Amino acid sequence: MRAPIEPRQVFQAGANYRQHVIDLEVAHRRPDDPRTEEQARAEIAQVMDRRAAEDLPYVFLGLPSSITGPYDELVLPAWAAEPDWELELAVVIGQTAHRVSVDQALEYVAGYTIANDLTDRASVFRRDMPAIGTDWLRSKNAPGFTPLGPYLVPAEFVGDPQKLQVTLRLNGETMQDESTADMLFGVARLIAAISETATLLPGDLVLTGSPAGNGLHWGRLLRDGDVMEGSITGLGAQRTRCVAERAE
Repeated sequence: MRAPIEPRQVFQAGANYRQHVIDLEVAHRRPDDPRTEEQARAEIAQVMDRRAAEDLPYVFLGLPSSITGPYDELVLPAWAAEPDWELELAVVIGQTAHRVSVDQALEYVAGYTIANDLTDRASVFRRDMPAIGTDWLRSKNAPGFTPLGPYLVPAEFVGDPQKLQVTLRLNGETMQDESTADMLFGVARLIAAISETATLLPGDLVLTGSPAGNGLHWGRLLRDGDVMEGSITGLGAQRTRCVAERAE
């Protein structure tokens, strides 16, 4: 079964789930950080709440060539040292949108589907020149790194996109299970913010970020033979089996 759409553009929201960002920040504290875990969580939570109230979402671009079907096998590249899952609500744009308001943004949504926006954690930050920052091309855009689908469900059958449950199971064990209500920037705010700069086209994808429970959090990353099952309320479920890249 193929992915339900072939987008021209893929916009990806990063660090968009409150609990997920708090967990990652705590996990990456410096060894000499004098704060207790509880203190660190409280301070980071305040930063997240201020960010949601005052700032813009963090959005970058993905490649349509990374998209694969909802039941296809995923070949884990030999170079990907820390492949990780990130199940997400994917928004499908229905009409051209440029500089739309938050109040009008959902009118531009055709429907919703499921995306697993995989990331090689070892490739996110450049080692040769840290000041460059993140390398999303390398870490997120290998072939098959975005299983999509199975269905494109029209917006009118989904209802409020901030009241959906995002669940990922790895080999039958629940790893992610969070409501889209935990987004720092909801679907309408994401569309409005993206459209302030770019023009969204019919069929484009907006990936809304991943909730808490990624492999980095659990200390358990993807390997040969793993099976991921991802579901979102009313959108069906996808199943992805991981296979290691074979040496040629």
